[in-house]
Formats: sequence, C-alpha cells, structure tokens
Amino acid sequence: MLYRLAADLVVVIHLLFIFFVVLGGFLAWRWRWLPWIHIPGAIWGVLIELANGTCPLTPLEDSLRRQAGQAGFEGGFIEHYLMPIVYPGPLTRTVQVALGVLVVVVNAVAYVRYFKSRSTPDT
Repeated sequence: MLYRLAADLVVVIHLLFIFFVVLGGFLAWRWRWLPWIHIPGAIWGVLIELANGTCPLTPLEDSLRRQAGQAGFEGGFIEHYLMPIVYPGPLTRTVQVALGVLVVVVNAVAYVRYFKSRSTPDT
C-alpha cells in the first residue's frame, strides 16, 4: 500500500513539474524570483523531450509500482499517462519534438513579456 501511494505521489509531482515547465514563465510575471528556478527546469524538460530521454521520475514511479505488486509500464510518463488522453496513437519522435518546440515557444512568449515589463520603468 505504501509503495502504491508513493508511486501515485510521484505521478502527481511529475504532472505538476510538466505544468511548471510549460507554464512557469507566466508565473514569473507574479513572482520575480521564479525564473531562477523555472528556466533551468524548462531547459531540462525541453532537453529530455528533444534528446528522447527519460525523466528520472519515470523509472522511480515504475519501480515503486513493481514493489507494490502492480505491473510497471513501458515508455515514459508522457507516453503512458498524457498521450492517451491527448492523442490516441503512440508517442512518435515527431510528436515528441513538437512538444519540446511547443514548450520553447510558450516560454519564449512568457519571458518576452516578463523582460519587457522589467525594463519598463514604473509610473
């Protein structure tokens, strides 16, 4: 039971991290210190996608599920949990690169506004 709960917690943390990677630049508008945490996290997320890598949280969750007596899963977190919701087909390399590029574009938009607002003097 404890391993299953730990695996579920890892899934929640993983999902929150993905949302943070994609949308954290917009949170920086509110909390000016956040880019120091978000930019490295976003770079990590983009590199994992573009390099066809595996986030360390994926094998951790898989290991916890196996220790709980549950079947592990094949593929990564995105392919196992998110892709079936968003896309019914398998995660292809093209889709993976598109996701990485999407993260870059969304964060570029967020940080352009962030840096423009910081360079404009308060009135």
